[in-house]
Amino acid sequence: MELSVYNIKGEETGKKIALNDSVFGIEPNDHAIYLDVKQYLANQRQGTHKSKERSELSGSTRKLGRQKGGGGARRGDINSPVLVGGARVFGPTPRDYSFKLNKKLKQLARKSALSYKAKGNEIIVVDTINFDAPKTKDCIAMTNSLKINDKKTLIILSESNKNVYLSVRNLPKVKVLTVSELSTYQILDCSVLVMTEAAVAGIEQHFNI
Repeated sequence: MELSVYNIKGEETGKKIALNDSVFGIEPNDHAIYLDVKQYLANQRQGTHKSKERSELSGSTRKLGRQKGGGGARRGDINSPVLVGGARVFGPTPRDYSFKLNKKLKQLARKSALSYKAKGNEIIVVDTINFDAPKTKDCIAMTNSLKINDKKTLIILSESNKNVYLSVRNLPKVKVLTVSELSTYQILDCSVLVMTEAAVAGIEQHFNI
């Protein structure tokens, strides 16, 4: 697949760039995408949920009523789960939700996500993205020129750029990442990918293993 290369003013530079079919043109694997997105979301969970069990509550251990004839449950002490303010039965405890995925499966998921974007014509390539100073209006001008100001946009750079990052920070629909930070979730969670020529080369080198 060949794409035209634009500048940040939305003008065609006259150059074309060929996307590597082994990265941007594979048959997408939906199950690999599902597993990688599931792992990403699981890793975001803190897992610090906790409720007190019976042994952790402070309260008298005196038996409140007799064993039989009370007409209700044999509830024991005041920490009993059947009483208001008592302990919780099988409540949540801190845990780690993360799980392992093989590296090749994660690579397959990312290439599948990029292939979906390529098939949907949701990739824009620009020669370079750089601002002289961190100004939000410069980024807004770029998205307006590329006619993507109303779309959720992910800007992909080959390496970190502080001015670009600070210019994007106040825009709710625009996010910037480097090639090494890309994940399947981030690729799919946008309407259009805007990447530099260097980022395309970096992606093809990084994911084509």
